[in-house]
Amino acid sequence: MLDNRIFLASRSARRRELLNQIGIRFELMLLRTASRQDGEVDESWLSGETPEAYVQRVARDKALFGANLLLKRRMPKRLLLAADTTLDLDGEVIGKPKDANDAKAILKRLSGRTHKVLTSVALAMPHDIESPVKSCLSVSDVSFRVLNADEIDHYVATGEPMDKAGAYAIQGRAASFVASINGSYTGIVGLPLCETVTMLRELGYAV
Repeated sequence: MLDNRIFLASRSARRRELLNQIGIRFELMLLRTASRQDGEVDESWLSGETPEAYVQRVARDKALFGANLLLKRRMPKRLLLAADTTLDLDGEVIGKPKDANDAKAILKRLSGRTHKVLTSVALAMPHDIESPVKSCLSVSDVSFRVLNADEIDHYVATGEPMDKAGAYAIQGRAASFVASINGSYTGIVGLPLCETVTMLRELGYAV
């Protein structure tokens, strides 16, 4: 019988909050000590790679790397969940801003336009890492109203954009930037709950 807890391989506070929201029990498993310093997971955008392929590859690699670590550490046999979120603007991957100026430049590009938010969720079993990773992809359209330079500067000064894909948090102050969405709100935040629960149930977890 499966242990009805999972490992969460993510530093994202938003993903923890979403899992808590629907009562999924989890234990945090960090793959690295700081953002984008994990040499085992290549998060660079590869030449010729579509944003959809990129985000699915990164989520899958995180899940496999995490499952291997758990196996080496002889941890309990629990499912491991990993995820990755990025933006697709005109076919270009838009990740987390490098600094405040980069955040401002990203928000100026998003102003008055519609972009896609892509979140891939990957599930792997540490004691069965040879089996295919189960994954899903959530794609949502987000339309921004026109933003003026002062509000972009003010928003960036709050620090909120700095660890967010696309330099904004829809659940935070940037909610006022969003004119409309078409898709999964929780997917935009960082973990599409409908798709995640469906996958967990398919693997025998009581959710």
